[in-house]
Amino acid sequence: MCADTPKTDDQTADYRTTVFLPETEFPMRAGLPQREPDWLARWERIGVYDRLRAKTGPDGQKRRDFTLHDGPPYANGHLHIGHALNKILKDMVVRSQQMMGRDARYVPGWDCHGLPIEWKIEEQYRAKGLNKDDVDVVAFRQECRKFAEGWIDVQRSEFKRLGVTGKWEKPYLTMDYHAEAVIADEFMKFLMNGTLYQGSKPVMWSPVEKTALAEAEVEYHDHTSHMVWVRFKVTHATNLPNWINGVGDEMPVVSGGKTQFARELENSCVVIWTTTPWTIPQNRAVSFGPAIAYGLYRVTALSEAAAGAPGETVILADRLADEVMKAGKVEAFEKVRAVSAQELEGLTLAHPYRGLAENGEWNYDVPMLPGDHVTEDAGTGFVHTAPSHGDDDYQMGVKFRLPMTYNVEADGSYRADLPVFGGQHIILPDGKEGPANVSNIKALAGVGALFAKGKLKHSYPHSWRSKAPVIYRNTPQWFAAIDARIDDGQGAYGDTIRARALHSINQLVEFTPVSGRNRLHSMIEARPDWVLSRQRAWGVPLTCFTKVGAKPTDADFLLRNPEVNARIKAAFEAEGADVWYVAGFKEKVLAGIVDPAAYRQIFDVLDVWFDSGSTHAFVLRDRADGTEDGLADLYLEGTDQHRGWFHSSMLQACGTKGRAPYRGVLTHGFTLDEKGMKMSKSLGNTVAPQQVIDEYGADILRLWVAQSDYTVDLRIGKEILKGVADSYRRLRNTMRFLLGNLAGFDAAEKVAPEDMPELERWVLHRLAELDAEVRQGYAKYDFQGVFQKLFTFATTDLSAVYFDIRKDSLYCDAPASLRRRAARTVLDILFHRLTKWLAPILAFTMEEVWLCRNPGDDTSVHLEDFPDTPSIWRDEALAAKWEGIRAARRVVTGALEVQRTAKVIGASLEAAPVVHVEDKALLAALKSVNFADLCITSAISLSGDPAPAEAFRLPEVPGVAVVFETAEGEKCQRCWQILPDVGSHKHAHTCKRCNDALG
Repeated sequence: MCADTPKTDDQTADYRTTVFLPETEFPMRAGLPQREPDWLARWERIGVYDRLRAKTGPDGQKRRDFTLHDGPPYANGHLHIGHALNKILKDMVVRSQQMMGRDARYVPGWDCHGLPIEWKIEEQYRAKGLNKDDVDVVAFRQECRKFAEGWIDVQRSEFKRLGVTGKWEKPYLTMDYHAEAVIADEFMKFLMNGTLYQGSKPVMWSPVEKTALAEAEVEYHDHTSHMVWVRFKVTHATNLPNWINGVGDEMPVVSGGKTQFARELENSCVVIWTTTPWTIPQNRAVSFGPAIAYGLYRVTALSEAAAGAPGETVILADRLADEVMKAGKVEAFEKVRAVSAQELEGLTLAHPYRGLAENGEWNYDVPMLPGDHVTEDAGTGFVHTAPSHGDDDYQMGVKFRLPMTYNVEADGSYRADLPVFGGQHIILPDGKEGPANVSNIKALAGVGALFAKGKLKHSYPHSWRSKAPVIYRNTPQWFAAIDARIDDGQGAYGDTIRARALHSINQLVEFTPVSGRNRLHSMIEARPDWVLSRQRAWGVPLTCFTKVGAKPTDADFLLRNPEVNARIKAAFEAEGADVWYVAGFKEKVLAGIVDPAAYRQIFDVLDVWFDSGSTHAFVLRDRADGTEDGLADLYLEGTDQHRGWFHSSMLQACGTKGRAPYRGVLTHGFTLDEKGMKMSKSLGNTVAPQQVIDEYGADILRLWVAQSDYTVDLRIGKEILKGVADSYRRLRNTMRFLLGNLAGFDAAEKVAPEDMPELERWVLHRLAELDAEVRQGYAKYDFQGVFQKLFTFATTDLSAVYFDIRKDSLYCDAPASLRRRAARTVLDILFHRLTKWLAPILAFTMEEVWLCRNPGDDTSVHLEDFPDTPSIWRDEALAAKWEGIRAARRVVTGALEVQRTAKVIGASLEAAPVVHVEDKALLAALKSVNFADLCITSAISLSGDPAPAEAFRLPEVPGVAVVFETAEGEKCQRCWQILPDVGSHKHAHTCKRCNDALG
């Protein structure tokens, strides 16, 4: 290897100006935070995104489409690191697909309606002492619209700063008039196909926000709940024969015509356990598990603190009896006998509050009902059943025709006229617990129904917006029936929403990672009907009318009229959804079709997940840059979207389109801090994208994404980012070497592959291998795999081997020499491939590298495609030969390192080792190349003789041993090789190669 700046003295000629040192303006210090905005402005100025849309294939034909449909972020705050991860992944997908020859379009979008924005405006009202309900609804909606518009502009700028390419000047917004018209039209398709219905059933309800919530709007946090064990007194036991218990003959009848066993049961209590004491007033049944073993237990001794008396008998699941008695502070008890499922089904219970209210509110019988949902994992083996306040309870109510109750108001308080508890809150307006639970516990104790009480810390649903606990509340809502038969001519994949969705998941959609398939399948398979309605103001209204005086079950309850629907859609197109709230709108759209006075207008708004689930219709189907079939190649979001956008889009499209709106689904994990903890402002462990950009630049953030396994949760923090920055510097150094040694390169220098030395042909073979791996990796969205392969190639194959070896030729060979020309030809090839292969990941840096050799006002690496790779580059036989050569080189390098460490030599050029090789084929291979050049020694001797014992060896390279020898001769003052011929040529103190180069 030649010296960069050889020292001189009076006796030594100065050849510093004769070596071809690297020349480049590409700095080692990137300065990304300061320079990246200029490249962003440049891309916008030259119109990169639109120019890509005009590109054609090699044959001049239209390129094959690739559409990644953007899952809309919510327009209500600055971006967090999860947003950055998501958008960077999307950008890598789009850029890589484009450079592989597709027409990869990306239309960013925003979710604009819904509770989070409405909640912000309400907070502003409350801060001013105003009441939202006192404001005209259209005026209120306009304030929500302006709020969303402001944050869209902020987020657009922040997304673009990440280097994300797309149609930023014309995004899609769910609050655009056309979008609102299409959302309403998609809803009216549910109206017309018979899947829409109004039902009264329990839904997740936020007392703080006074609205129903979808599962995707709920998050789970630890919460401490009251828990109570409650006695339900048996009032009647059917006179069952004793053979049920396997005893034999019937038990003798005692007084009153009852068997002794029936008498025992009628004097006992069934004990239930619940963590929602506030639901006791709504109890309508007690459920038991038919397969669970139950027993009748007698209390024989209890502590002074117990709420009971010796001798009482209770019915419990056998497996849970010990635990229940312990909770009730019972010191001794005995099992009287087993109780069968048939006997339990024959019991009638009294509501715990029987006789408590003067109006007889709770003076009704409570049946015992078999339920498959009852387990013996916890509690008592019996489930208190309130059909108005839980899905399992509701299903029991439907099955056994239990009455529904309407005791809980929208604000989470009991109805005012409910005896004893009227007006008390379950959840207060500020999200804290109200008095309802404690009042019920006191009432249960007062009537002797409280067997035990305690508290339980467990995971409990909270509103993701207010962070307050939610409840299950029975309220009239609008639903999409996912098991209702649809006769719409789109039944190729099933005739119900659920059937179509499951078929899509199993047959039509590719999942990355594949585990996403099972996750979404299980959710769709088990989910209940879709709650479409919200009791809010900011959103697309449920554009339907109900007949006055009709019941929800009546055939004419809903107005289903295509002409009315068309009028509504046209009005929304012209004036937006606000027009629904303008006085006289109902009369206008119904005039001449039906009597407006005969119909009631619905003012609930649609679940925002219906909005985002409908985006395929107004983005993929309707836009000029949409798709011919209205389908996306890919939806890409976090794993939480299996119950969010992936889920709602699936249900919505299956109801209106007959199948999933996407062909592929890619999911990524969440972002955590370096210790694997969830990020939280209170913990101070958040990492804001802008902080990373200000310190390192957006490319470091992009590289963090590429280096991470996005299929699991990703960690980020200061130390991790330092490691990413180090990898970036190493890669930048590789690119700088390429640029520096390509200064002045032109086509006349190029050497054909067949004329190149073997080392160059080996590099071409590696490029051919990489070309296949890179394309395959990008096709599978394996950015981590792509980067790892390219980084290893750049730092190992190139920097540590090829560049290290060829520095000498590049610096010291004559410009016309074949070896130097071949090396520069390969460097040029490397430049074109590495810059393009890495451009989807390091969008800014590869643009900088590209412009160093391709200056101009209208050029960009992002306008390029991945170059084709000639098949002749692939040479498996050569690759196998060079595996052996490189292995032997590692032994020589190891031997020289020992001498360098011992300070015997300072540089490898001072050595002329003897290499003993046992394998004849390998020995021949080493002799066929200039092995001294490859080892960066001044000379080398190759021998098939047995190596002496003291020779250096590497265990992983058997059959190769090295004996160290120093090089003989004088040191060339131009290239620093020590050779015998130095000093015998025209130019003083040079070797023959350098003398000839000097002319």
